[in-house]
Amino acid sequence: MSTTARHAGGRGAPGREPKPESGLRRTLRCVRPHLKGHRLLMAGGFVALAADVLFRLLEPWPVKLVVDAVSRSLGATLRKPGPSMDASLETLLLCGGAIVVISVVRAIANYWSAIAFALIGSRIAADLRARTFRHVQSLSMRHHTRASSGDTVQRLVGDVSRLQEVAVTAGLPLLGNMVTLVAMTGIMVWLDPLLALVVFFAGGAFVLLSHRSSPSITVAARRSRKGEGALATTAAQTLNAMREVQAYGLEDTISDDFRSSNKQTLGTGVVALRLAAALERRTDVLIGVATAIVLAGGGMRVLDHSITPGDLVVFLTYLKTGMKPLKDLAKQTSRIARATASGERVADLLEAQTDLPEAADACVLSSAHPDIVFDDVTAGHGEGTTVLHGINLSVPAGEHLAILGPSGAGKSTLASLILRMIDPTSGAVLVGGSDLRELKIASVRSHVSILLQDSVLFGTTVRDNIRFGRLDATDEEIENAAALAQADAFIRSLPEGYDTVLGEAAKDLSGGQRQRIAIARAILRQAPIVILDEATAGLDPASRESVLEALAALTRDRTSITITHDEHSARSCDRVIWLEDGRIVEEGRPDELLQDPETRFARWMGDQDPGRPLERLEVP
Repeated sequence: MSTTARHAGGRGAPGREPKPESGLRRTLRCVRPHLKGHRLLMAGGFVALAADVLFRLLEPWPVKLVVDAVSRSLGATLRKPGPSMDASLETLLLCGGAIVVISVVRAIANYWSAIAFALIGSRIAADLRARTFRHVQSLSMRHHTRASSGDTVQRLVGDVSRLQEVAVTAGLPLLGNMVTLVAMTGIMVWLDPLLALVVFFAGGAFVLLSHRSSPSITVAARRSRKGEGALATTAAQTLNAMREVQAYGLEDTISDDFRSSNKQTLGTGVVALRLAAALERRTDVLIGVATAIVLAGGGMRVLDHSITPGDLVVFLTYLKTGMKPLKDLAKQTSRIARATASGERVADLLEAQTDLPEAADACVLSSAHPDIVFDDVTAGHGEGTTVLHGINLSVPAGEHLAILGPSGAGKSTLASLILRMIDPTSGAVLVGGSDLRELKIASVRSHVSILLQDSVLFGTTVRDNIRFGRLDATDEEIENAAALAQADAFIRSLPEGYDTVLGEAAKDLSGGQRQRIAIARAILRQAPIVILDEATAGLDPASRESVLEALAALTRDRTSITITHDEHSARSCDRVIWLEDGRIVEEGRPDELLQDPETRFARWMGDQDPGRPLERLEVP
């Protein structure tokens, strides 16, 4: 055995996995960075909480004084030294007034501590949600392809809100009660160490009960939250495909699946609640037994003059108040477990790493008209999948390149590489002479405008949708871009013109209108590289002509890469490449390729009918 191996063996068993971090610890690590900005408010909240605890400790003492004073007035002999007060009217009024003052001050302190911690919880939740959303946007398309949008939204909204809710409604009272328990235990030890042992035994018994129940509750809560995330995914997918669901009459089928998943999720939630309820009831019994022991033992201690009747009242009050954290903890165990499960889900999202890291010394792409070079590029969309094989391609600045080929050939993957949505597994993509992995991602993407078949419009005004192309654009520049995109006329005919708020996914516009607004946005961006991915697919002839005119304005004096099945778009480009099985099998100028009837491009052009999908060609 080598020296290295012996040393490794001495440190621990070979192959032993490190102990996984607890869900609560991961949750706290997510929240901790957001506490720094609220230190003043937290200090105020803790001061108010301390005042609440102090006056809670003082609350039973006026009762003790009255009980002892009345006992003395009735002839009882109290040998234990302490304040001797007569049960006079002044004494009774003074103690009654003290209780009122203590109650009022406690109420004020409790109110301010609750408000302070509620504000902290709300602000931290908002900060955490914003941080998580920003992180999600930075993740690569590989992550978003694998992840469910419904589950991601559930984590951003539901899970973060659950963390906030439990922190405010459970965490704050538990914190105050635990501080109270420690302080009261100290006073009970001072009053009678023998009786105080009951508190220690009760606390130890609760820890054992909780230790046995908590893991099962946490597992059930984790499964419940996972099931709720799956339900959110199903609901989101169904709502996004409602047209297909209704067209195929799938309402009952999908509802049955949803009902089954819902029932299963409900079952796991009930398991967590049942386990927590069992722990709460056992805690009630434990507190009842402890109270009975103190009552009986305390009575005997009063009889042998070790404590006064007032001391026993204080002791019982402290026991009831001091045991409240245990009861609350048992009561809130299920909610805390669900919050911990939510925290784990948020932590999972925050810990997801992008597979497109930006180099620490990344440079800005400064070239105004960069060329594009694929140097022996192999790429895919995940482990074990390779879409492009050994691509060598140079696109000079200003060239209009068309990419053709059957579905699945890797056309969109090629475009994704230029935007650095994915990185090649081997080889390099160079823009402006620099490897994309050595450039700042934002600067690369600022040089590119992209137009998809289903361009996304947001639920805001038409003007803002166009302005997203360049946020500092003036209204005049926006309207000029719309005019170049053949969109100005129909935009002005809308109810509020450019200030018309579009509905979800702009469903109140036709396909051609949505596409022309997207083209206006791309024109406004003034990026030197334009990527068109099936930009005219699915349009009627009239809309197609308008869109083609707008695309001509968009690509003028710019480098364009057009992924298309449209013969007019292909013929209007300077060069055509044909992708098949992830390889470039044919390239050349359109007119040159058409001269040879055996080329794939020529055969495809001869077979074209409007709206007919491209089929895979079998070439000898």
